[in-house]
Amino acid sequence: MTLKRRKLLAGTASLGLGSLTPAWSQIAKPSITQRNPAVVQIVDTSMAQQDVSRDFLIGSRAAWQDINARGGLRGRAIEHITIETDGSMASLRSAIDTLRGLPHCVALSGTAGDRAATQLVSLLHQEQLDIAHVAPWLLNSELDGDERTFTIFASHQEQIAHALNSLSVMGVPELGAVYASPQEYTLYRADVERIAAKLKIRLQSYGPADKLKQIGQSLTPATPAILLFLGGTPELVQFTQGIAKQARQRYVIGLADVNLQTLMQMGAAHNTPVMATQVVPMVTASLPVVRHYRETLSRLFDEAPSPLSLAGFIAARYTQEVLATLNGAATRQSVLQAFQKRTAIDVGGFRVSFSAQRRSGSFVTQSMLASDGRVIG
Repeated sequence: MTLKRRKLLAGTASLGLGSLTPAWSQIAKPSITQRNPAVVQIVDTSMAQQDVSRDFLIGSRAAWQDINARGGLRGRAIEHITIETDGSMASLRSAIDTLRGLPHCVALSGTAGDRAATQLVSLLHQEQLDIAHVAPWLLNSELDGDERTFTIFASHQEQIAHALNSLSVMGVPELGAVYASPQEYTLYRADVERIAAKLKIRLQSYGPADKLKQIGQSLTPATPAILLFLGGTPELVQFTQGIAKQARQRYVIGLADVNLQTLMQMGAAHNTPVMATQVVPMVTASLPVVRHYRETLSRLFDEAPSPLSLAGFIAARYTQEVLATLNGAATRQSVLQAFQKRTAIDVGGFRVSFSAQRRSGSFVTQSMLASDGRVIG
């Protein structure tokens, strides 16, 4: 029987990750009478994005609590309001309606995940809502140049290019691309094919399909040994279980939505090496922002460090750094103007500097899940 995503995620509570519900039950309630400046974080809690949004939100929440403990914005606490959506456009429109009723909200910060962030860009234009949309996770590179959106993480397209370029440098002649769902197939197939052709890597595509375990079991000796997986952690678990008993050794490369620590705990095949791109430094790095993140997370939450929660932490820290440059009162207009300057900022060693396409997010690296559960950079 195929292991469904809901069962995989429900099982995380017994694997030491903690229940998802308690993390989100702490969400602050919007307060119309609150006069301190507020930032709103919209998170997609649908089953397709829940494992991503959970960690990203925890990192953001840890950062805002620490920022306020250190004085907030010139002595005033910054209210961190989280609005949940269920993955539907109707839910996202409802979030926009809630935002309209929060005049003290000066920015959107750390939207998660990628689909919600992309849809939100369109909605902000349709609703003619002039508010800064800061450090979303992640964002399609085709949306670069938007005047309201300020990306600081590498897009999926940039990650795909990094992964395939690494293979080309190593002289890998062929690659398999596995699409976890019709959504990934629609969004990324053309990019994968274009980049592979440019690098002269032969490409074979698999999926999309609901039964990823069966796709893994159906691979033949002629299937490439290295497979690029386009999908999330629960889907990748299913796929690795499908290829676990094949005679040929396979190597799987995922993107930054894949949580390598969670992958092992959710039952991924131990004999399949899995690598993943990362758009933030390793959580064991010595950069000041990473050290600060580890200390804050251990002090405030019973959670293991992960790249996704580090990204959420950096998203909040970057937002606060720009807010701190304001000369006058923090309003939606003044905050949007401050972000539109796109000033280069060093967030504790994580540098945010914008390109001619008005995107910051060139940082991409890779890490690997060892058979003993260690993540190696």
